[in-house]
Amino acid sequence: MRNILKKGMAILLAVSVTAALAACGGQSASSGESGSGEKKSVVVGSKDFTENEIVAEIYALALEDAGFKVERKMNIAGSVVHTSITSGEIDLYPEYTGTGLITILGMEALTDQDEVYNTVKDAYNKQFNITWLDYAQANDGQGLFISRKASDEYGITNISQLQANADRLRFCSQGEFDEREDGIPGLTRLYGEFNWKSSKIYDNGLKWEVVDNDEADVATAYTTEAHLTETDKYVLLEDDKHMWPPYNLAPIVRNPAVCNEDRILRA
Repeated sequence: MRNILKKGMAILLAVSVTAALAACGGQSASSGESGSGEKKSVVVGSKDFTENEIVAEIYALALEDAGFKVERKMNIAGSVVHTSITSGEIDLYPEYTGTGLITILGMEALTDQDEVYNTVKDAYNKQFNITWLDYAQANDGQGLFISRKASDEYGITNISQLQANADRLRFCSQGEFDEREDGIPGLTRLYGEFNWKSSKIYDNGLKWEVVDNDEADVATAYTTEAHLTETDKYVLLEDDKHMWPPYNLAPIVRNPAVCNEDRILRA
């Protein structure tokens, strides 16, 4: 499986980065080397959760297979990873189209995955000098889950029902979700206020344990997290008013890392 994923991602990155060379006026250089012959590192970053770290590692392995020297800077907080790439601390990382649309660009949610992708691709190139490469079909969206016990007790299977019963429920927050535009602020505008019985901040990795220990009833999740399908202890709530856009995953790359006066990356 590792080799299949790595080869697939290598093809994706090789084709995408090579295509980007057209914008460099047909210049050429040795793979990952400066004019002085010194090998340059491509700095691959990731956000601070397992899926993003795994995908970023696949990117890194693919680039190494293509002959690049790779430096890894993983486990960057989601609240600062955009600053890391725009400042040049990292060259690329896996990002989600819906996050780019709502959280970074502050735009209204769209539902068509191609429209979301094309919108963020154009805006990032113009505003941040960053290129979105081809996106994966997998959609790892934002979500909220509730314990099966609370779902059965209060008849909650969607977010409208959650909002109506929020005063009976304890929310397990990860902090950032309370501030993000595709978190509580956006949900409140669409669904109404969530007047939780209580809301406490926990580390993201503890949320399943917190709910299992009956310390909270509701928490955030990414819709592809394995816990949601490995057991029937949790109910992923339907986003019945369609708050969240598609969250297709793609490598995003600083344009100077693809082409500048000093070097051109050729996959």
